[in-house]
Amino acid sequence: MNSLLGWLLVFHIVSSIAVIGHAFVVPFLRRSARTAGQLRFAFDVTNKLAVLPKIGGSVLIITGIWLMIQTKMGLSQMWLNLSILLAVLMIATLEGLIAPRMKKMMALAASSQSKGDEVPSELGRLMKKLVPIETASQLLVMAITVLMVLKPF
Repeated sequence: MNSLLGWLLVFHIVSSIAVIGHAFVVPFLRRSARTAGQLRFAFDVTNKLAVLPKIGGSVLIITGIWLMIQTKMGLSQMWLNLSILLAVLMIATLEGLIAPRMKKMMALAASSQSKGDEVPSELGRLMKKLVPIETASQLLVMAITVLMVLKPF
C-alpha cells in the first residue's frame, strides 16, 4: 500500500471516529441528565465537544476527496454516492434541525439556573421533541458506517 494512501486512510478513519463518536455519545449524555444542574453540565460538555465534529468533518471530507483522487475511484461506486448523500442529509439534520433547537435549549437551561434543580417542563418537552431527530441522525451515521465498511454495491 502506498504510504500516502495509508496515511490518508488513517486520517480518514480517525476523523470519522470523531464525527461518529460525537453523534452517538452527546445525545446519550444529554438524555442521562436528571436534574437541571446535570443538564447544564451536559450542555457545557456538549458545547466543548462541538469542535470534534467540525474538525473531524472537515478532515473527513478532505481526506475522502483525496482518497477518491488517489484511488481514481471518483464517483463511480454506488455505495460511495449513497454514503455522500446520506452524509449531506446528516449534516443538514445536525445543522438545520438539531443545532437551532440545542441553542434554544441551552439558553433556556442557562436562564433557569437560579430556579432550583428541577428541569423546567418546557426544557423537558423540547428535549423529548429532539429525541426522534437525534435518533434519525444516529441511524444515518450507522447507515453511512455500514456502507463505508461493507461497500455492498
